[in-house]
Amino acid sequence: MEKKVYQQLATSYTAFLNCIESGNKEWEEKHEQTITDLCENSLPHGSGFDSGTSFDFDASKKNRLVLCTSYHHMDESGYYCGWSDHNVVVTPDLQSGFDLRITGHNVRDIKDYMYDIFSIALDSVPGEW
Repeated sequence: MEKKVYQQLATSYTAFLNCIESGNKEWEEKHEQTITDLCENSLPHGSGFDSGTSFDFDASKKNRLVLCTSYHHMDESGYYCGWSDHNVVVTPDLQSGFDLRITGHNVRDIKDYMYDIFSIALDSVPGEW
């Protein structure tokens, strides 16, 4: 059974931290690239998430992954009307696998939509969503 996106991110980030600790620069860079590729190919990009989603290596920890994204809002007439910046904080949950917390301003109640979109993306197998 293939690992889901959140599991692959967590595994790769733990390996990345272990490589830093052991001084293994070659594999540190490989794990960093794996994380970057997962964010670019398996997490929201486009359809409002016009800047994509990136991984915050500094704010993340072994038990907390931090993803950065922005949302490009539209008004009632279909015109772009501004951006809101958000962090999506992923923490472990023994029942459901992970919990999400989304920071930033809740412009036009966007956080409910973001929660749904990121839940689906993180709980999918890479390339499935």
